[in-house]
Amino acid sequence: MKVTLIAGARPNFMKIAPIIHAINQNNNFGISYRLVHTGQHFDEKMSHTFFKQLNIPEPDVNLNCGGGSQAEQTAAIMIAFEKELLANPTDLVLVVGDVTSTMACSIVAKKLNIKVAHVEAGIRSFDLTMPEEINRMVTDSITDYFFTTTEWAGENLKKAGVPDERIFFVGNVMIDTLLANRSKFKKPDFWDSLNLVEKKYIVLTLHRPANVDESENLKELIHEITSNANGLPIIFPIHPRTAKVYKEIGITADNLFIVDPLGYHEFNYLVERAMGVITDSGGITEETTVMHVPCITLRDNTERPETISVGTNELVGTDPKAVKPFLVKLFVGNWKKGSVPEKWDGRAAERIVEYLLKL
Repeated sequence: MKVTLIAGARPNFMKIAPIIHAINQNNNFGISYRLVHTGQHFDEKMSHTFFKQLNIPEPDVNLNCGGGSQAEQTAAIMIAFEKELLANPTDLVLVVGDVTSTMACSIVAKKLNIKVAHVEAGIRSFDLTMPEEINRMVTDSITDYFFTTTEWAGENLKKAGVPDERIFFVGNVMIDTLLANRSKFKKPDFWDSLNLVEKKYIVLTLHRPANVDESENLKELIHEITSNANGLPIIFPIHPRTAKVYKEIGITADNLFIVDPLGYHEFNYLVERAMGVITDSGGITEETTVMHVPCITLRDNTERPETISVGTNELVGTDPKAVKPFLVKLFVGNWKKGSVPEKWDGRAAERIVEYLLKL
C-alpha cells in the first residue's frame, strides 16, 4: 500500500511523526509512504525545526504554499498537490488535524478518486467562525476512514451519518509524540538568564483572531494577565501572526517576557514545569492535560471538551476581564487535578498502522 502523508503547519508535524515511526517499524508489511510538506507554515522556527527534533525524514517534496489569504492558500495548495498526486500516484492520502492543508489536500485526493484517511476526525467546536471548524467539517464530509481521539468524536461522526465500520477509535497521536519525546525536553536558552524557577512562572500563547487581531483587545488581555499574575514571570513565545499586532500596541510589563517561537523540546520543557498555561491553542490543552499542568483557555468554545471534563483545562472565554478569577483560583491552589483520557497512552499511531494493514 502506498500512502501519501500530509504535513503543512506546526501541529501537523507532531501528529505525523509517530505515524511515520509506526510505519517504519512495520516496513516489512508492505506500507510505503511519501511525505508531502505543503509549506503552509514557512517560518523556520514554526516548521523545519520540528522535522529535526521529532526525527522525521526530510519531506519528499515541499509545495511551498505559504502566505496569502485563506482562499489564496487553499487554491495554491490544491493546484500544487494535484500536480504532486498526478506525478506520484498513491492508494491513500492521510491527512491530520484541521489546518488549511488538511482540507485542501482531501478535496484534491477525492476528486482524483483516491481514498482519504483523516487522523483526529470528528472533533467539533460547532463554531463556524473558526476556519478550523470549516476545515474539519469539509474534510470529514469526504473522508473514507476516520481515526478518532475520543469516543465523543466518534459520536459526532455517527450523528452525521458515518457508519460504525469506518470509524476507528485509536487515541491521540499528539500524545504519542509528547510521551516519546518527554525524556528529550530541554531548557530553553533563556531559562537561566531569566532566573526561571519550576512552578514559579506562567506560559502564555496566543494566535487566534478573536484574541490577537484587534490591537486594543490584545492590549487589554495582556494587561489583565500580567497585572493579575502575582508578579510571576509570564513567558510569551510569540506567534508570527501575533507579533505583527503586538508591535502596534506598545504594551510592556516588568513580568512579561516576549520570546521567539520555541522548538518542540524547549517549549514542552517550559510547559511541563510551569505553574500554569494560558493559551488559545487546542493542542496545548491536550498536552497540559497529560502533563497535569493547569490550563486556562481563552476561547468561547473548544473542540476538545475531554480536556475540560477529564483533564486540567478550563474554558474562560475571550473577555479579558474573565481571566482574573481563574488566576486567583490557580494561586490559592484550588485547581482540579485532572486525569488522562482513554487511549491517550502513546500507542495511537500503532493502532492506526494496524488498521491500515487490515484495510
